[in-house]
Amino acid sequence: MKAEFDVIVIGAGHAGLTAAICAAEEGASVCVLEVAPRNLRGGNSRHTRNLRAMHEEPMHSLDGQYGYEEYWQDLIRVTGGQTDEPLARLTIQRSEDSIDWLKQHGVAFQPPLSGTLHLGRTNAFFLGGGKALMNALFQAAEDLGIHVMYETEDVSLKFEAGQFRSASFTRAAVSQHKESCQVEGRAIVVAAGGFEANLEWLAEAWGDAVLNFLVRGTPYNRGDILKQLLDAGAEKVGDVRQCHAVAIDGRAPKFDGGICSRIDCVPLGIVVNQAGERFYDEGEDFWPKRYAIWGRLVAEQNNQVAYTIIDDKAQGLFMPPVFPAVQSDSIEGLAQTLGLPPSQLCQTVEGFNQAVASGEFNHQDLDGCRTEGLAINKSHWARTIDQPPYRAYLLRPGITFTYLGVRVDERAMVQFENHHDSNVFAAGEIMAGNVLGEGYLAGIGMTIGSVFGRIAGKEAATLAVG
Repeated sequence: MKAEFDVIVIGAGHAGLTAAICAAEEGASVCVLEVAPRNLRGGNSRHTRNLRAMHEEPMHSLDGQYGYEEYWQDLIRVTGGQTDEPLARLTIQRSEDSIDWLKQHGVAFQPPLSGTLHLGRTNAFFLGGGKALMNALFQAAEDLGIHVMYETEDVSLKFEAGQFRSASFTRAAVSQHKESCQVEGRAIVVAAGGFEANLEWLAEAWGDAVLNFLVRGTPYNRGDILKQLLDAGAEKVGDVRQCHAVAIDGRAPKFDGGICSRIDCVPLGIVVNQAGERFYDEGEDFWPKRYAIWGRLVAEQNNQVAYTIIDDKAQGLFMPPVFPAVQSDSIEGLAQTLGLPPSQLCQTVEGFNQAVASGEFNHQDLDGCRTEGLAINKSHWARTIDQPPYRAYLLRPGITFTYLGVRVDERAMVQFENHHDSNVFAAGEIMAGNVLGEGYLAGIGMTIGSVFGRIAGKEAATLAVG
């Protein structure tokens, strides 16, 4: 099979479909290549639940105000300034339009669920979650006549002097034999995600520790398209070790565990390693601004495991994960069940309890409940762990997406060495490292996909059809 289109889009997640829809609305013929089968379409986006949007007044399901300057300061704080400032500011400015655009394309929103900490003002939640979001976008794409091809394997992109020419690939035919295909395009949008499912590539940065990593999202994000772009001379952005990685339930599957495997009670208790010792401030900042560092923190522990421990006072204050907690009426019994040294865990909990300063607990604010005098103090939400039953969750690093990607400009155009103009554009995780040098804000990955998906689609269409 051989065909020609104005715009080729690689990847059918949120960013890719957004780009495809915007290109089609500009009059371009569009073909989307998706490596996954139809029932697993949507990439990591099908596991999402919200995006972060600037708004100067209440809108849709968002409370109050989340203005430009507050958003910018939040981003600077979590990234430590490791961001491309013009692109970061563009992301924030254009985020305000994201909700309206999605609503216009069939996506519905809902208020945040109970136990979703600190997000009612900053993040808009998709009614039905990421799968409902993606189903709405696929319907919009179908209505526009966008051609989506599933199970496109061994995709090979042809470039000449920084210009895209064609994509060759194979796909299963009706007879179950592999069919060789080629599509040519006047422009291409790459939205194929990162390389988090490629453990061999991750091992270059993390070594054998990756054998204990769990991949929260799709097993299809192996970085093949990213590698081809870099080999073709695309400028690299980001650090191979930087990624969105959270602490998830150690019982989650190797791939596709999704949002329900995340453990959100970390700020409400303590976290210990296999030695029964704390290793980081569990209450450093609001959870949506810190949850994405905990995967890396757990990865640095022996055997890449840790345990979060709470008492009965924490029940009902966080979104419960899919697996039940390990439970005991004593800390010693909890330690024995978890295989931790009982004496050391008891000592850790007792020392923590003695260090808790008096204060008024408020898990919706940066309260004054803290510890004093410990080698690692807890800054907020520190309460004595003394009310049974005690509960614990085994934690492992859950990697969501990687930050190493391709450099883009404000048109979402991929920057190639020695070539100033190109017909190659990028959106989503494959270019998120331009904005996220390190750290994470809850929902901003989807915001980046929304903003640069819209920009990339329109720019690609303009280049292709004028």
